[in-house]
Amino acid sequence: MIVVATADFELYHEVVDLLRDRRVAFTTIEPGDDLPEGASVVLTAPDDAADWNGDVDHVVAMADDARRAVDEALALLRGGEGRTVVGVDPGVRPGIAVLSGETVVAAFQVPLSDAVETIRREVADAVDPLVRVGDGARLRSARLVNDLDDVTVELVDETGTTPYLGSGARGMGDVLAAVNIAQLAGERIDSRKIDPTAGELQRIKDRSREVSSDDRSIDDALARRVAAGDLTVEEALDEHRS
Repeated sequence: MIVVATADFELYHEVVDLLRDRRVAFTTIEPGDDLPEGASVVLTAPDDAADWNGDVDHVVAMADDARRAVDEALALLRGGEGRTVVGVDPGVRPGIAVLSGETVVAAFQVPLSDAVETIRREVADAVDPLVRVGDGARLRSARLVNDLDDVTVELVDETGTTPYLGSGARGMGDVLAAVNIAQLAGERIDSRKIDPTAGELQRIKDRSREVSSDDRSIDDALARRVAAGDLTVEEALDEHRS
């Protein structure tokens, strides 16, 4: 059982709300009180009294780090910290799944432009984190790999990682694929250089015509910059107009 023992009002409420949202059994005590029977993990602020003689695992956190602390407490409760592994299903809105050991502790689906920032935030406090990126959507996966130059990255064969979606599960495919990608070993990679094919460039040019208000299509040079992630289609159209 998790025990929350803090005099920090803000931390208390952040942690308790998170534990309730996850339907986790927990109890609260005043700092310095005896631990209840069955206590396995104690969560406190840095200034709270903590004298339990090593009988339980101890997680220390500030209020702005409450979610990380709850993730750590749950990992300890389940028998060990486990490595933080982030799976990414690349696309226009990549699915992102964060695993601690075998447990999914967070999931996101964000625009491609926000994906790297989201991943970096999730691994910021982890020890030896690993990011596994699916090898589909070649140009977008290359952009993610190249931008994640400060973390260990593996490129994963994502064949068969997208599950069948039954009734009520529509829209969850990319996130569930990211969970599967996180669980597959891949090839360690530092960068990925992909030259866009003629067909990929044409699709970008066609897309520019679709979104433009004046039936305008960008040229090959701008399409290559869009493919590399240097420009959005809208930014490329602005450059083309000027």
